Amino acid sequence: MTLYDLVEPGTGIRTGTGDHTRTAPDPRYRVHRIRAADPLGADALLAAVPAMNRDADVPALTVALRALVPEPDLVARWDVVECLAAMRDLGLLLGSLKRHGTEPVAAVPAVLPVLRELGRRTDMVPRDTVHHYTTWNPPGDRCRSYTATPMEYHLQNAVRMVFPSLVAALDTCAEVARLEPYDPGFAPALDRIAQHVQAVVDSIDFTVAHVTPEFFARTLRPYFEEVGVDGRDYLGPAAAQVPLWLVDLALWQSDRSDPAYDAFLAESLPYGLPAWRAFHAAHRGGVSAVGKLSAALSWEGAHRTPPQLTASAVSLARVLRLLKTFRARHFGIARKAYSDDLRLYDAGSGGAPVALLRTVLDLTRDNETLVRCALPDRGAPRTPAA
Repeated sequence: MTLYDLVEPGTGIRTGTGDHTRTAPDPRYRVHRIRAADPLGADALLAAVPAMNRDADVPALTVALRALVPEPDLVARWDVVECLAAMRDLGLLLGSLKRHGTEPVAAVPAVLPVLRELGRRTDMVPRDTVHHYTTWNPPGDRCRSYTATPMEYHLQNAVRMVFPSLVAALDTCAEVARLEPYDPGFAPALDRIAQHVQAVVDSIDFTVAHVTPEFFARTLRPYFEEVGVDGRDYLGPAAAQVPLWLVDLALWQSDRSDPAYDAFLAESLPYGLPAWRAFHAAHRGGVSAVGKLSAALSWEGAHRTPPQLTASAVSLARVLRLLKTFRARHFGIARKAYSDDLRLYDAGSGGAPVALLRTVLDLTRDNETLVRCALPDRGAPRTPAA
């Protein structure tokens, strides 16, 4: 059973925002309901989209989008779950048309007010995001897919497997933000974050094993191009929208960042869930876990480091090492996919150049080294708390 299995009607999710962690129902976490929803009656039509894409059949894709555009009074009767599912299904056609050189809103103007309304009702950008394409996308026979190829399904599953752990990690990051390194709960909370971040490392390993850089660069990446809505370009579903950067924010980025990374986060933030945007607002500009630990170790100076402070440093170094591992593997994949002989685009699907991935890797490594070298015994890792 995953965290998402628990967050169904009648339950809630801990948002971790503000001074106290609170429990609140959030329809965006009712993943099984969103996956099951088909408010546009789109199952049969969307099953034909991969064949349309294979044939670059722009007229058929245009007719399909026009056929799915709902009447405004129908949208008005939907709840948030149905609105999310509708944006998911319209989004598959938006990305498909743009991949073949057609601006979807220009081709089907009637979709514009619907995208506006769905964005307003769901408190998200007026097009589909990585959440629609993966987490809220039903697996199996009803999966919405651009190509209906095994590698695309593997990539969708790689992202799906990360979200429950990231939700839990952010909840625990909020807990860490309320604690000091001397507190007995600081190290165990970091150990729990490490367990959650391990899922992200497992996901990148799964991707490396099942998705080639050639497939992503040449076949799938063109479907993630920007789409114009109301005079503004919105990125398509992108792995960069998976908010591992919020874990960075709590652990080191809030006070030890880089201007290029800050700019990227500002551009990525609108694509996040409302609760995650609130998390960013609550923690940006605060003192990170690395900042608090560095201050505590500096205050101790030449004195013997208290055992609790040492335990906190060891646990923090472990999480940073896992983040570094993910960043290094992600950078390796991206460098191959955007190499001169493969790339079709200069920037990644999230809008950032590959060079930024190297910057984030270096920043993560620098923070891990800072914490590790501050340990009296250079921090031999201990077994994580259960």
